Amino acid sequence: MTIALKDSRAKRDRTPVRRVSGRGDVLLQRTLKSPIRCAGIGLHSGAKIDMVLKPAEADSGIVFRRTDSDRPVDIAASWRNVVETRLCTRIGLPGGPSVSTVEHLMAALAGSEIDNAVIELDGPEVPVMDGSSAPFIFLIECAGIVEQPVARRALKILKEVEVGNAECFVRLAPASATTISFDIDFDSPVIGHQKAEVRLVNGTFKSEISRARTFGFLNDFDKLRAAGLARGGSLDNAVVVTADGVMNEGGLRYDDEFVRHKMLDAVGDLYLAGGPLIGRFHGHRSGHHLHHAALVQLFADPTAWRWAELPASAAATDSRFAATA
Repeated sequence: MTIALKDSRAKRDRTPVRRVSGRGDVLLQRTLKSPIRCAGIGLHSGAKIDMVLKPAEADSGIVFRRTDSDRPVDIAASWRNVVETRLCTRIGLPGGPSVSTVEHLMAALAGSEIDNAVIELDGPEVPVMDGSSAPFIFLIECAGIVEQPVARRALKILKEVEVGNAECFVRLAPASATTISFDIDFDSPVIGHQKAEVRLVNGTFKSEISRARTFGFLNDFDKLRAAGLARGGSLDNAVVVTADGVMNEGGLRYDDEFVRHKMLDAVGDLYLAGGPLIGRFHGHRSGHHLHHAALVQLFADPTAWRWAELPASAAATDSRFAATA
């Protein structure tokens, strides 16, 4: 979807949904109850950035708004607007402004089941905070959440899609609920081979994934900064790995924090589909580039997916995201 700079609003990248006044059989879309503000450093830019999370109208989706110009510019949080996937996911408009490192915030919005929000930023990057999604979950909970009178929809995977090769790949497959699995293999005794799987139901994103921080190797930082990356990286917002262990005081938050953070990234990148995915995601040594490539390939085949309403009866069960026709 191409959005002209003159557009005052970014439209949601999905089919319209009907209002459901009086219906109690479907889950409803959700937005923030009130605006909430924070400030922080951009992981790659090193810039100090003010950010405001704001409520948005039903069926408007997640929209990032750059306010550091004479005229605010909206960028829809869509896979169609991804312009860069090197060490983060950056979305932008053709020849216009962009927003980097959207994945941790997008993961928090996905895990909190926020369908509609405006994210105002006075700089080119989402603040990294502590390198995880936990601070964003906290902000969302402080702002509060309200339901909206429009049915919530999910993207149901109908047939398997795979991108990559034997060394690194992403696979999307049909399933009755949302499951994220991942395995990584680093030539580092500190990380090594790790694998994990989480079914995204009943708050498992918050409890099992959200606190996992981004990570990097100490001997890579000089090269990254020379390339214009990781200029805001520090022990306050990343797990720094050496040959002997991690430098962070207090160590790791989870024994397998590294693979859990990769799962966190995947949840955020996949939410650029325009809603939750009903299906199984598996990443093998993958990253932002393959996450985006999987969505591109999925949407290229209209027989591989469909939008489906989410039944309210699923809210109290482990099949919360089991979609109906």
